[in-house]
Amino acid sequence: MTGAEHAFKLASVLLQYPTMALFTGIDRLDEAGRAAPRAAREEFAAFLAWLRATPPGEVAGHYVDTFDLRRHSALYLTYYRYGDTRRRGTAMLAYKAAYRRAGFHPPDAELPDFVPLVLEFAALSREGVALLRRRRADLDLLRRALGSVDTPYAHVVEAVCALLPKLRRGELEAVRALWESGPPTEEVGLEPFAPPEYLSGQERRP
Repeated sequence: MTGAEHAFKLASVLLQYPTMALFTGIDRLDEAGRAAPRAAREEFAAFLAWLRATPPGEVAGHYVDTFDLRRHSALYLTYYRYGDTRRRGTAMLAYKAAYRRAGFHPPDAELPDFVPLVLEFAALSREGVALLRRRRADLDLLRRALGSVDTPYAHVVEAVCALLPKLRRGELEAVRALWESGPPTEEVGLEPFAPPEYLSGQERRP
């Protein structure tokens, strides 16, 4: 792994629900943060300092409050652009296709645009890094969302963004427009967009 790939793996770990294993391994996480590329090092250090100083139960509660109880800061990249609309389903199929091309087999229980999953893919595969770069604008919308609720988790996403190319002018304008309008509000759920076997990677073959 390159330094950036190690940093993507660290970010993937930090953005998952904080089990006790996270706290028992805090020294190793600190080492990984110090070994990250310079552009991301300070952001990882700020988050890890908070993690070390905060009781595990409080961290878990903050995680739930931030990511599970606020749709505005959900850890699903397609949500910021498409909301709960049928177009979101089509976007998620593109993630599944990228995973299959690289031979990456994520767990069926998680949606393919779950940020820790995408970051793990980027840590393991060039195709994963390419996918993350293609979704750079969506990641920036998550960065803005976390910044708006003043959460230490914003540091982790800032670290990831620091390792990716900066947004081009057209992308910046699109991000601003999406941020101002918010996700589409058509409530259709996630099931109608495609047969379940497409998301699980179990589609029928002739």
